[in-house]
Amino acid sequence: MTRILFVCLGNICRSPSAEGVVRAVATQAGLDLTLDSAGTGDWHVGEPPCPGMVRACAERDFDISGLRARQMRRADFERFDLIIGMDPSNIDDIEAIRPRDSATPVKMFTDYAPETGATHIPDAYFTRDYDGALDLIEACAAGLIRNLAES
Repeated sequence: MTRILFVCLGNICRSPSAEGVVRAVATQAGLDLTLDSAGTGDWHVGEPPCPGMVRACAERDFDISGLRARQMRRADFERFDLIIGMDPSNIDDIEAIRPRDSATPVKMFTDYAPETGATHIPDAYFTRDYDGALDLIEACAAGLIRNLAES
């Protein structure tokens, strides 16, 4: 079983959406994954995903309404086989808390969808472009699942 953690800034928009979309796509592909999401900051701990992203996901049959924000911890490097960030700032923040002895890979989500030309998932909490972010998340999720199925 592969354990994957998706990480964004506050864990109320991009990373819970990535968790929900990948969960649905993995289930369709018959892959057994353990998935979670977290934020690098603690502003929204315990809160549900933002309403705009919950709505955008629901319109595409992804239910993220039951998820709650949490902050990433150093222990996550031991709990997960792969940590995926949504933008370069997230990657920097993730690496800043990496334990010295951790070899857990940290990747950018857009690495799994190079065909999009995107270098990061824009933060829809600030841009309010929930559908645009979700389009990229779906493309990245499909690429991630293809990658996992091939390995």
